[in-house]
Amino acid sequence: MLLRNVAIIAHVDHGKTTLVDQLLYQSGQFRDAELDKLAGGQHNLIMDTGDLERERGITITAKNCAVRYRAEDGEDYKVNLIDTPGHADFGGEVERVLKMADGVLLLVDAAEGPMPQTRFVLSKALGHGLKPVVVVNKVDKPDARPDWVVDQVFDLLGALDADDDALDFPIVYASGKDGWAALELDAPRENLKPLFEAILQQVPPPKHTDTAAPLQLQVTTLDFNDYVGRIGIGRVHRGTITPGMPVTLLHRKDGESKQRVLKVLAFDGLTRTEADRCEAGDLCAVVGLDPVDIGDTIAAPEQPEALPTVPIDEPTVTMTFRVNDSPFAGREGTYVTSRQVGDRLQKELQSNVALRVEPGDSPEQFEVSGRGLMHLGVLVETMRREGYELQIGMPRVIFRNVDGKVHEPIEELVVECPTECQSDVLALVSNRRAELSSMDERGSGGDYVHLVFTIPARGLIGLRQRMLTATQGRAIVHHSFARYEPMRGDIPKRTAGVIISSDRGQVTPYALHGLYDRGVFFVEPGQQVYEGQVIGEHCKDNDIIANPIKAKHVSAVRTRGGKDDNMQIRPARKMSLEQCLEYIGADELVEVTPESVRMRKRLLKEADRRRESRQAKAKAAV
Repeated sequence: MLLRNVAIIAHVDHGKTTLVDQLLYQSGQFRDAELDKLAGGQHNLIMDTGDLERERGITITAKNCAVRYRAEDGEDYKVNLIDTPGHADFGGEVERVLKMADGVLLLVDAAEGPMPQTRFVLSKALGHGLKPVVVVNKVDKPDARPDWVVDQVFDLLGALDADDDALDFPIVYASGKDGWAALELDAPRENLKPLFEAILQQVPPPKHTDTAAPLQLQVTTLDFNDYVGRIGIGRVHRGTITPGMPVTLLHRKDGESKQRVLKVLAFDGLTRTEADRCEAGDLCAVVGLDPVDIGDTIAAPEQPEALPTVPIDEPTVTMTFRVNDSPFAGREGTYVTSRQVGDRLQKELQSNVALRVEPGDSPEQFEVSGRGLMHLGVLVETMRREGYELQIGMPRVIFRNVDGKVHEPIEELVVECPTECQSDVLALVSNRRAELSSMDERGSGGDYVHLVFTIPARGLIGLRQRMLTATQGRAIVHHSFARYEPMRGDIPKRTAGVIISSDRGQVTPYALHGLYDRGVFFVEPGQQVYEGQVIGEHCKDNDIIANPIKAKHVSAVRTRGGKDDNMQIRPARKMSLEQCLEYIGADELVEVTPESVRMRKRLLKEADRRRESRQAKAKAAV
């Protein structure tokens, strides 16, 4: 059986997972009922197995499956499909799994064209020497402009210094939602057979197929099973691996160990089955090796040669993870101690290669660094759902010292918004040291504008929410890391102060009515709050103390006019976890539990905050 290993890369929301769903349905290998069961009865998002992936509509972890397909010439093929994340914050997944592929499907929206994260994942693919097959998706959209998109892809490849072979890319027009593909825009639109044939013809077969050579297999993904422990997944670059064979495990960091393979699992559809052997060029899972880590090389004992490890881009954002010590600590979570939090972070390091964890200023703290706010936010949300309680500090950008000068990470920011909101967007980002790179019209009537900026990563913290507010939620915002540059100067911080609870208890409507003109609240009547909790945003730039649990004094005198029925209470502003992380200041924390997300001051007592402020002023004066 002939082999093809192909990775599918795309920007967020360009339809990658939907297209993979259709490829699986139309491969003829599965019954629809099987795939519907795997998709939870939804008939879609088969490869998005995590709850967070389904809820957010994005791919977070790379996955692979195998499809058997009979070509027009009668040959049987096994196509290993590798689904990669589209967001740059999860680029660590992309960088390592691309080593398993021999070619890539570059999926581009027929209206939006290449976006920042398209550039990011495509540059990684070209770095591995992979030729792209360009799939212009969603060509049935009313505002589709496929010819323009193809020109933009060509320009992007040129900007990335692609070779002539990559610039001569094949083009497939498709609609993943409707399940059809065509090599020409005016060709019949029946099924995805043209895309299958393009993969077989344009993606080269594995280069190294010498099954008699000494074994070389690099682990690019890890899985875990309660019965057999860690499972290393990767591609056999050379030789053959069989159950029971002795191997030498060359560790990514240091050293080597002699071990024996227990089982070899081959990919068959969306499942893994026990196999007698796995030969060069194919993907497999290896059971029985412990310890095994991402980047390790499984080699033949008589000739152990390590494959070069994949360089992983350094983190750009760091946050402090600490034990939850609020008055409500331990009420909702199962894992609340520093040892449990530390063990969970160490476990995450085993598979999340772009993450860094270092000790904090105290035993209860950990400095956790990642690619971006979404990268770290997904980790916090995952831990929260697993039953962990913890507190998170304000995100901070990681600076570098280059030739004696401080450099900061610069991101490419793309904003697509209605034309009438253009001035508001420009005013918002200009205060954050952004520089405009390009501007052009989008939409059939030029009613949208496409803006590209370079902006310090510091300026992105808290920007998305303000951008959506300024454009009434109509802006589309994306960004990806570009480079390091010298510091561009100060960036304005949060302009509004916060409202801090002075007491512990249940929020009352009477108290919120009395505070109506003070600002917007994050809490509702009936919620429990504690002293030092941030319960709202002040309408001025200073912090204030308020009593949200104040109850109405009960007397025997009846009032006229139904005064209690005329209470004014502003609707609470619902803050998600990532919005809270963007909102907090340096002296604040986000308390995360399985059931709640709260913001609080680092020092809960007002007297302690005043004392610290006086000490800081005295130190600055000296």
